[in-house]
Amino acid sequence: MCGRYATTRSAADLSALFDALDETDGQLVADYNVAPTDPVPIVRRSRRVPGQVLSVARWGLAPAWAAEPGPNPRMINARAETVATAKAYATSFARRRCLVPADGWYEWRRLSPRQKQPYFLTASDGAVLAFAGLWSVCGNGGQPLLTCSVVTTAAVGEFALVHDRMPLILPPQRWAQWLGDAAEPFAEPSGLLTPPTAEYLATLELRPVSAAVGDVRNDGPELLRRVPAAPLTGPADVRVDLTLF
Repeated sequence: MCGRYATTRSAADLSALFDALDETDGQLVADYNVAPTDPVPIVRRSRRVPGQVLSVARWGLAPAWAAEPGPNPRMINARAETVATAKAYATSFARRRCLVPADGWYEWRRLSPRQKQPYFLTASDGAVLAFAGLWSVCGNGGQPLLTCSVVTTAAVGEFALVHDRMPLILPPQRWAQWLGDAAEPFAEPSGLLTPPTAEYLATLELRPVSAAVGDVRNDGPELLRRVPAAPLTGPADVRVDLTLF
């Protein structure tokens, strides 16, 4: 699951990193505590221009047939195991894949019935992560709205100590494959949904952070600071429902 994350790079930095035309029109702001329905940056292909574009989308995919996205979208994540066949996601998976830039994401591990420890999962060297994503455009009272979802896969390695799911993270050499060829949008290269390698995951860290991140009203770099925490042992066996925060 990916129910909360951070994305703080400027539009200029992201457009340079992903070699993308900036179409954010000043809407992009740093967000250390992204929650469902928040505006987030995505990188996608567009038939209007060659190459990639950097856009702002509402987090929580709304299928193209939806009249409007609704106030409480559940489609913030799409499972890799079913994304190619699920009615709500299949068309976007085939035609409208995107990259979702992030500094990292948050997960909560329950230590006891009354205690939870949040972790920030991020690149050890501070590099931008790219989540595999999907996008769509739905009507919103006559005003088209760009929406997106993050593809998730089974957690592997030490990440499974915190949660049984994780975003499908794509290293730079897989970005072009995921975005596909704008001239052949239905191309589905083999290995498209392959989880990241152990070597790549070794470049990431699980950082215990303050419980302040549980309140969506909190925002700022202090949410990413490491705090003391007991060592992780044993698999994650209790999920935390972020709708409760």
